[in-house]
Amino acid sequence: MSGFDDPGIYYSDSFGGDPAADEGQVRKSQLQKRFKEFLRQYRVGTDRTGFTFKYRDELKRHYNLGQYWIEVEMEDLASFDEDLADYLYKQPAEHLQLLEEAAKEVADEVTRPRPSGEETLQDIQVMLKSDAHAANIRSLKSDQMSHLVKIPGIIIASTPVRAKATRISIQCRSCHNTINNITVRPGLEGYALPRKCNTEQAGRPRCPLDPYFIMPDKCKCVDFQVLKLQESPDAVPHGEMPRHMQLYCDRYLCDRVVPGNKVTIMGIYSIKKSGQTKNKGRDNVGVGIRNAYIRVVGIQIDTDGSGHTFAGSVTPQEEEELRRLASMPNIYETVAKSIAPSIYGSTDIKKAIACLLFGGSRKRLPDGLTRRGDINLLMLGDPGTAKSQLLKFVEKCSPIGVYTSGKGSSAAGLTASVIRDPSSRSFFMEGGAMVLADGGVVCIDEFDKMREDDRVAIHEAMEQQTISIAKAGITTTLNSRCSVLAAANSVFGRWDETKGEENIDFMPTILSRFDMIFIVKDEHNEERDMILAKHVMSLHVSALTQTQAVEGEIDLNKLKKFISYCRTKCGPRLSAEAAEKLKNRYVLMRTGARQYERESDRRSSIPITVRQLEAIVRIAESLSKMKLQPFATEADIEEALRLFQVSTLDAAMSGSLSEGFTTQEDQELLSRIEKQLKRRFAIGSQVSEHSIVQDFVKQKYPEHAIYKVLQLMMRRGEIQHRLQRKVLYRIK
Repeated sequence: MSGFDDPGIYYSDSFGGDPAADEGQVRKSQLQKRFKEFLRQYRVGTDRTGFTFKYRDELKRHYNLGQYWIEVEMEDLASFDEDLADYLYKQPAEHLQLLEEAAKEVADEVTRPRPSGEETLQDIQVMLKSDAHAANIRSLKSDQMSHLVKIPGIIIASTPVRAKATRISIQCRSCHNTINNITVRPGLEGYALPRKCNTEQAGRPRCPLDPYFIMPDKCKCVDFQVLKLQESPDAVPHGEMPRHMQLYCDRYLCDRVVPGNKVTIMGIYSIKKSGQTKNKGRDNVGVGIRNAYIRVVGIQIDTDGSGHTFAGSVTPQEEEELRRLASMPNIYETVAKSIAPSIYGSTDIKKAIACLLFGGSRKRLPDGLTRRGDINLLMLGDPGTAKSQLLKFVEKCSPIGVYTSGKGSSAAGLTASVIRDPSSRSFFMEGGAMVLADGGVVCIDEFDKMREDDRVAIHEAMEQQTISIAKAGITTTLNSRCSVLAAANSVFGRWDETKGEENIDFMPTILSRFDMIFIVKDEHNEERDMILAKHVMSLHVSALTQTQAVEGEIDLNKLKKFISYCRTKCGPRLSAEAAEKLKNRYVLMRTGARQYERESDRRSSIPITVRQLEAIVRIAESLSKMKLQPFATEADIEEALRLFQVSTLDAAMSGSLSEGFTTQEDQELLSRIEKQLKRRFAIGSQVSEHSIVQDFVKQKYPEHAIYKVLQLMMRRGEIQHRLQRKVLYRIK
């Protein structure tokens, strides 16, 4: 008993444990027991039809296949025991662990007897799923911290899969004391190593500060991946930046998604320590500040890329109404009238936009190649013809719509960019507008103001519907199954009938990828101007006339639902009669093109190729998709051919859409003029266009060929316009 008289405090733990800790342990074991009962006993079906034990059977099937996970629906748990579901919603971190322990015990029971080699029981990962209404990234506030949340959005970036320790062993460098099986909390929070060694040995000096190091070979690790979620474009208020949220996925949730996927996330709203600040030593400004992230416990993906924002939530009554709408005899005209009803006229353009919104059928061929089903459309022409307004309307009524302007869009912003993560210094990829609009429409305004290099970047996205990236050691392919609706002005601002092909400043490579090209002209017609002026005045006079103007059409929300429903439910093909008719018309078109070439001594401005044939097939399929018909009929082919005639073929006659001059003699003439030009003028010299033309005309060169060479060299950036009639010549 010596030493009791010395000053100090003494205690003994032999008088019983901490009652609060014991109570907590008892409560946990009771909850785990209830979770175990739920997994074991929950069944679907009735006594008459026979029932199955949903989770017990699923656990057994997954375990035997070597997939150690199970997906639990929150509604099933709530119907079994509402308190359990409530605990899981409000304190998911600790209760999910109990549910995983319970799943492990049930898996142990249902998989016995196991082969002798498999004595160690695997951990089971529980993923959660819920039909509850999804919140928005903007609505997440501090009172939802550590709660279960459901968030929709688009994955825009993902890191490679890495390893995170769940249990670690540490050892002291000085005295080699080892501490095993330290549990590390899941998520992005790390583990702080002890500052001091806790062993005291007589006759030895104290261990220094920070003596511990981690022994990697004795750690138990799991895979994890960090994703970046951006809120859906339709949820972003006008004029605001879209918000992002960091996601932490582990084990079987890794590599489930790629950038561009539309997802709905179930996860625990968590916090992590904010990054190191540069002015760390000055004030304790950053103390207590934490960054939010979501620890994912369940992912639902829109796999088919049809952008069915509404299709999943259509009630049977709505479905019946949409089917009734599709069976109307004049549904095509009704949908066309419902597109931007405040804009007068442009009937054929509206019909073409209706076809673009519904789209054709995507086909996968036996050899593994795919044929796109999305329709691309270009509107080209005078300012003030409501091109931008049509684009804005399409962005609103498409299930997924992204609007961008040509001057403010770069190749990386449209396709994908590779950026460096500031914390880990590793590279990862962020999807651009065409990846985010997968399953929808990209509206590109001011298409002619884009740089040529940026336009070339979307060639692959428009035809193959993929985006290939090979940068900074990342080599991958992303999906961009979207339609492109583009609007552009002609070279001279307004369409000049006398200039012909010079109005169009696009390469044939990009033009051939558009299924329909409309030339929109602001024609002077007194009667039409009077009707147009009346229509515009009626929009400005009062709200009453506006409601009367759009009567009889489908309202915007219903149209959006109808488009989404048809895209999801219907994938029509050509009927045998329609295919035969189209084949004959295609041969006639080709024959007509050849005859035109013979008569005019030059190649046709729009080549009628297989690409144009496929465009007509897609338009016909979209017309039958509006009616929810399985096959495109001869009438659909007729209308598709008419639309193609009034758009692309008429545009070809308004001005050449190809380089023209494709005969051998013409090519030689052009190259001769170009070589002479380069010989005659020094780099950087400034010469008037008029004097160049006069000089070459004297040498018996045709005037139109000289202008053609100058135009080609300007397009390549070798010549630049300066002042009124000056041309600055510069060889690269």
